[in-house]
Amino acid sequence: MFVLNLFIQALTVCLLVATVAVAEPKPKVAHEDPIEIDKSLTLAKVVDLTMGKFPDMAWLNSLEEEAVAIKQRGESWTAGASQAGLRYQNMTSGTVHYVDAVVQVPLWNLGQRDAEQERGIKAENSADLQSVATKLRIAGLVRGALWDMELQKIRYEQARAEINVFEQLLAKVERRVELGDLPRADVLLAQTELLQKLSTLTLAEAELMHARKRYSSITQLTKVPSVYQEKLVDLKKLELNHPAFVAVNSQIERKQAEIKALKLVGSGQTNLTVGVNSDRTQNNDPRSNQTESFNIGVNIPFGGEGHLQPQIAAHNVELNRLIADRDQLYRDLELAHHEAEHNLEVNEAELEIANELKRVAEEHLGMMQLSFSVGEINLMDLLKTQSRTQQAILGAKERAIMLERDIALYNQAVGVLP
Repeated sequence: MFVLNLFIQALTVCLLVATVAVAEPKPKVAHEDPIEIDKSLTLAKVVDLTMGKFPDMAWLNSLEEEAVAIKQRGESWTAGASQAGLRYQNMTSGTVHYVDAVVQVPLWNLGQRDAEQERGIKAENSADLQSVATKLRIAGLVRGALWDMELQKIRYEQARAEINVFEQLLAKVERRVELGDLPRADVLLAQTELLQKLSTLTLAEAELMHARKRYSSITQLTKVPSVYQEKLVDLKKLELNHPAFVAVNSQIERKQAEIKALKLVGSGQTNLTVGVNSDRTQNNDPRSNQTESFNIGVNIPFGGEGHLQPQIAAHNVELNRLIADRDQLYRDLELAHHEAEHNLEVNEAELEIANELKRVAEEHLGMMQLSFSVGEINLMDLLKTQSRTQQAILGAKERAIMLERDIALYNQAVGVLP
């Protein structure tokens, strides 16, 4: 009879497993944020696609347009807009006519045009580097969203696996209660445990949907690459070519170029004036010289340097703010590098422990299941062991994902783009 009972239990388990294997996972809650795997996608491609739709693109485009405008000004042969003037004078007799035509051209001060051209080069370089720094920031958001989604997916799948295990256990308990091997209370205990697992599954599903929504919100995509694991770029010390650090440095260099160009404005622009005068008469009026003349003049401003000082001082305030931001950024990057390195070391050690704990827990569970089947232990002891084992299995899976995530976050911390 005992052998027949074991055979029936084994057959029940096999049928339950087969049913689970062919059944499609259905969400416990109607709300769903679908995400599809696209084998043609790569992590780098996702970052590029995300950047193309990112709100900062309008700002980056305006930086490039500004740099072009500054370069065009520096390439101009004049320091500003030229002016043309025309004056006509007629005597009251109507017989004498005076005509003056003048063209005024602002000239570059000594070294000013070179300074403006340098300012344009710095502006263009800064615009390019801001784009790289923004791309790295976007890569960090994508990396975090992908691995958060993967972590929530593992938890959801583990919760589903636990449901399957406890459904099989409940079926065993119900059968043994029917056969009189276990008390009726054990069915209620197994049902309670199963309902708790269902609640855990619902919450895990919700967190997975939230993670998917975060990913789609950041990337504006509903597809993920099939592979996005990264190779560790091991740097023992933070390097100064980190994109974020280089971008701030470029802003400082641009501001310095702006201040230099502003100082060379001096009191203002020297103006070259070229003109033609015509003095003609009718009826040989003696008041007219009957001549046409050409004249040239130069207007040189002076004594106006003091009026530039408030503008120079304002630019110096901005420059020193950028320098302070750069120094603080370096400290933040150093700290992020140290924390990423430390997290990586910790999770490597934790993964080894978690895998060993999983092995021991599974072995212990096998022993407890055998003891329960022969009546040596009660259901409560088995449930406790079952829960500890499932937690050990989940812990090992989570640590494996966390280690992959920490590799990506380490690469992010040292400024490596996918």
